[in-house]
Amino acid sequence: MNLRLQARYYSTKIMLTAGAILTLVGGLLFVNQALADTAKPVAKAGERLVNIYDRGVEKTIVTKARTVREALKLAKISIDERQDVVEPGLDSEMVAEKYNVNIFRARPITIVDGNKRLKITTAEQTPALIAKAAGIEVFTEDKTTMGKGDNVVVDGADTVMKVERASVVNFVLYGKESVVRTHAKTVDELLNDKNITLQKDDTLSVDQSARIVPGMKIELWRNGKQTVTVEEDVKFQTEKVQDANRDLGYREVKQAGENGKKNVTYEIEMKNGVEVSRKEIASVITKESKKQIEIVGAKSSNTFSGSFSEALSRLRSCEGSYTSNTGNGYYGAYQFNRGTWASVADPSKYGNATPAEQDEAAWKLYQRRGWSPWPTCKIKMGLQDIYR
Repeated sequence: MNLRLQARYYSTKIMLTAGAILTLVGGLLFVNQALADTAKPVAKAGERLVNIYDRGVEKTIVTKARTVREALKLAKISIDERQDVVEPGLDSEMVAEKYNVNIFRARPITIVDGNKRLKITTAEQTPALIAKAAGIEVFTEDKTTMGKGDNVVVDGADTVMKVERASVVNFVLYGKESVVRTHAKTVDELLNDKNITLQKDDTLSVDQSARIVPGMKIELWRNGKQTVTVEEDVKFQTEKVQDANRDLGYREVKQAGENGKKNVTYEIEMKNGVEVSRKEIASVITKESKKQIEIVGAKSSNTFSGSFSEALSRLRSCEGSYTSNTGNGYYGAYQFNRGTWASVADPSKYGNATPAEQDEAAWKLYQRRGWSPWPTCKIKMGLQDIYR
């Protein structure tokens, strides 16, 4: 065989440092991948092959470690558990023969949100998780982009996440109000984005060509009678428990009240986008309200002598009970009208004062005017002005 033929058919094998084997055939190099794979460690019985990917570098070990944490320790790879993220988790138990472990190292990121700049250090990879780590809320309609910072001095990080906020619009669609976020520039674009087609009996509160302004309200109504369902609060009630050992004015909330919720359906009539009538036709409680319980003081700040307490008792037997409401503008055990009550007590307590508060008001009025505010009962009960 001549030298040309020897060169044509002679082949040799070259072992590369990366573990791949190249074969020279006819002057061409071919990678023998099957032989290259054999250069990796081989796990024996009871051992596991673990491929670790850390910042673009792959490291393969054979180990009998039971957890990812143990495997990384044997591979002499350190982890900052406060900031780095490892998948599977560090304490994940390894039961299979082969594992791929990914390490995501924490790195500085600058979040540009409008005029705000927030710098954080995190290992999270997606915009949603980065935003969560930063404690900011990013909505589905908001746009986020990841990229390199233009100015490390300003941004303080190589990676910058920019948040482009969608405009927030209050949209009333046939009586149902909701908050809409959009990047649409005009009302017409917004309707198209939401797949809303205007009908001949529909009325729009703004022109379709109007530009979207954050916070604006857009209403779409259909002329004629229609029903709308809205959620409304159910106000909680307050129960006051009188404590005779506490002074007047004492108040302690033992159980905080909580409003309930109800869905109320109204029949409304619209004309040219203006509501001309509304009638409630159904109401369904969706969440019961929670009663508020308050402890209130019922102990008078004045100590009445036994004779004056007896006089008040006689006056009450003539005038009425603590809950009396005759409907003629006079209220309670001593039949105060609103003006007289306001001259000696808290005006807001009129009509709902405790017995002790009514006694206190009667005492103050007596100190000023004696029994004259109760002329009929004064005579009838034989009350004398001797207690001032």
